[in-house]
Amino acid sequence: MTRHSPQSWLDAPTDRIQSVLHPQTPVAQLIADLGWVMSVGAVVIFVGVMVLAAYAVAGRYRERVARLRFIVGGGIALPLLVLSGLLTYSLVTASRIVEVDDTGAVQVHVIGHQFWWEVHYLKPDGTIDAATANEVHVPTGQVVHLQLTAQDVIHSFWIPNLAGKLDMIPGRTNMLRLRVDQPGTWRGQCAEYCGAQHARMAFHLTAQPPADFANWLAAQRRLAALPKEPFLQRGEHLFLSADCGQQECCADCHTIRGTSARGEHGPDLTHVGSRHWIAAGTLPNNAGTLAGWIASSQHLKTGSHMPSFDRYSGEDLRALAGYLASLE
Repeated sequence: MTRHSPQSWLDAPTDRIQSVLHPQTPVAQLIADLGWVMSVGAVVIFVGVMVLAAYAVAGRYRERVARLRFIVGGGIALPLLVLSGLLTYSLVTASRIVEVDDTGAVQVHVIGHQFWWEVHYLKPDGTIDAATANEVHVPTGQVVHLQLTAQDVIHSFWIPNLAGKLDMIPGRTNMLRLRVDQPGTWRGQCAEYCGAQHARMAFHLTAQPPADFANWLAAQRRLAALPKEPFLQRGEHLFLSADCGQQECCADCHTIRGTSARGEHGPDLTHVGSRHWIAAGTLPNNAGTLAGWIASSQHLKTGSHMPSFDRYSGEDLRALAGYLASLE
């Protein structure tokens, strides 16, 4: 199943609303229910207070409101009962949210950068099994441990439809346990202001049947295929060349496994052609947008760490973008 298949559940992002009011997992449903109960409780308390205030304002009722039993009942007993009920409900719900069976959990390490997401799939011994960027794939019906940290400033990992948000702090690893039971793709985003392009720091999480996930992961482990067409070979040469007319060239920042590119400052591009989006959810992924991103990244996402490579000729730019699009 390829990323271009119109029948694929990978094409779901445009059909789904990014909202906590459309929960798609049991945990997200508990969070939504908790929000509704707290909101209703707050409205009930507010309306009650306003009714009592109006009652007290009426001159003929002032003496009644001033009586001790009215003050004790309305000012102490009622709030105590309502707030205690809400507190108990929230504690019980919170305990249910964290009740997750960890047996056989898939381990995924997500690192927040300004302004993109580095994603590593880990082996049982903690070493990296496969690497990608800005997209997270998980098997349906299985618990996934998302180990969250940050490289530079504080970020926050949030998929509103699937789980609550969790901060990503430099030097510290937080754990988000997630289980998605139905296939589909959902948009997530950074929920902690992290700089100029915080609003364009998005990602997509795709849940797929275990067999499809295993096939996807196996494909991600493979080295990049060597281009056979002269036009794509030209693009590969441009990517690996140290003479791009700028201080840093493609291979200085990016890795393509199977080539001499071993950069660690930007996303791993070994299979960038298989991704739906580039620039952390900013642009749909195709040869045209790849070319535009290479030439004008600072116009499209001002303040990102990707420089604009506007010195390439049109033919060179098409060859470079075509080579990257071929890396599936």
